[in-house]
Amino acid sequence: MEPRRVLIIQNDNTENLGLYEEFLRERTEVDVVHAYSMGKEAFPGTETYSAFVVGPTPISANDVNKHRFLTREWEYLSRIVGSGKPVLGVCCGGQMLARLLGAEVVRSPRKEVGFYNIMLTDEGVADPVFRGFPREVPVFHWHSDMFKVPTGGKLLARGDPCPIQAYVWRNVRGVIFHLEINNVEAGRWASAYPEELVAVGKTRGQVLDECREREPEMRCLAELLVENFLDLTN
Repeated sequence: MEPRRVLIIQNDNTENLGLYEEFLRERTEVDVVHAYSMGKEAFPGTETYSAFVVGPTPISANDVNKHRFLTREWEYLSRIVGSGKPVLGVCCGGQMLARLLGAEVVRSPRKEVGFYNIMLTDEGVADPVFRGFPREVPVFHWHSDMFKVPTGGKLLARGDPCPIQAYVWRNVRGVIFHLEINNVEAGRWASAYPEELVAVGKTRGQVLDECREREPEMRCLAELLVENFLDLTN
């Protein structure tokens, strides 16, 4: 049996996959393509990989056609979905996959920045990616848009104010939230997007304090999610 190999598609210089990448590298072979700086370089063949992770970007999933690198990536995403292999989309990564599957990406009822609790649905509790998770999950957020659940898919997690937090559609799972963030990453995001803090009425210090308080729980759940995701490749 060939060793498992995971491809991470990083879509932004600021927003990497943090703990997800760390835990994946501890368990299997990992390649990272920096889609935002690839130029004309071709994406690797899907046959080389056992699973795929599509990372976030501050660009709206509705603006794919306005950015050349995302236009090129869009075609590649259709290939990895068609491969039947496990795919995880994080935040805008999940939104792009949802759009590819025919679902809408719309404005969240309110912008979410910082730490929140979400609730797994019955389908979420039963889904193998969330095996061993508590029903109520502490997560980090930094988003304005949200995906709808693709036709034929299932809602895996709910939240407030954003009611749709995670979905599954065959081999594709999308999550709007972040478990892969620690306070160092949160600090870099806060420095990169200060206007987002103003929009939600939070300070940099407030967001970092929220992160530090829940970071130990988040780290454990990020590791568990990675283990569960890799189990899908068996």
